[in-house]
Amino acid sequence: MTPLRRLLAAAALWSASALPAAAQETGEGAGAESVVLGLSQDSVSISTDFDGSEILVYGAVKREVPIPADPPLEVVVTVSGPFVPITVYRKERRFGIWVNTDAVEIDLAPSFYAVATSGPFNSVLSNVEDLRHSVSVPRAIRSVGARVENAQAFTEAAIRIRDEAGLYQLLEGAVHVREETLFSTRIRLPANLTEGNYATRIFLTRGGRVIGDTSSMIDVRKVGLERWLYNLSRDLPLVYGLLSLTLAIVAGWGASTAFRYMRN
Repeated sequence: MTPLRRLLAAAALWSASALPAAAQETGEGAGAESVVLGLSQDSVSISTDFDGSEILVYGAVKREVPIPADPPLEVVVTVSGPFVPITVYRKERRFGIWVNTDAVEIDLAPSFYAVATSGPFNSVLSNVEDLRHSVSVPRAIRSVGARVENAQAFTEAAIRIRDEAGLYQLLEGAVHVREETLFSTRIRLPANLTEGNYATRIFLTRGGRVIGDTSSMIDVRKVGLERWLYNLSRDLPLVYGLLSLTLAIVAGWGASTAFRYMRN
């Protein structure tokens, strides 16, 4: 039985036992709808042949009241990598060459960030709730103390660059909701992941307002040769540099020998 089918069976059993009491409830109480979350995997191993991974995020809605008739239930899923500072430069052409002129350091930005929704983002989540929970990509980035003109343009440039690299994703309509009880979506993790803990958050919304949320973690770690090289670069940087130089010389010599052999 697949994880989604097991979750469906569990939700059905829970609903059957909870319905008699729920039928006596009226209106929307605090905690009336909450989330049961599942992940297809809670860890990702980065090896030398790692070319990305796909995470299935699925879950069910627990209720203590009947399903409200209106507005419909919407679901927002976010997956966020470790937060790190980044520096964004502005390049200008001076004397025939491109040089860095201004720069802005963004205090904290997620190394990876994906937002998947069951509908258009602006209709699923209000601006107030977005500000409160920092759901959208611009809200997730924290940049303070910038001392250049139009600092917001640097933040937008950072988002655009990481979006083109597949590190920032907005997946509107990618969350599938069934009978306002079950939901699922798939998040593609690119090959160039940063090692660390990836926070997965689920938000239930109605009329743009968050009515329930939960979170979990995905552990992303280097393994094998990738782990050994990473630890070597951190613990023995001089040895790592000499090893890199040696490998570059050997590779260059090998390529030169191969071309010379092919010519002859």
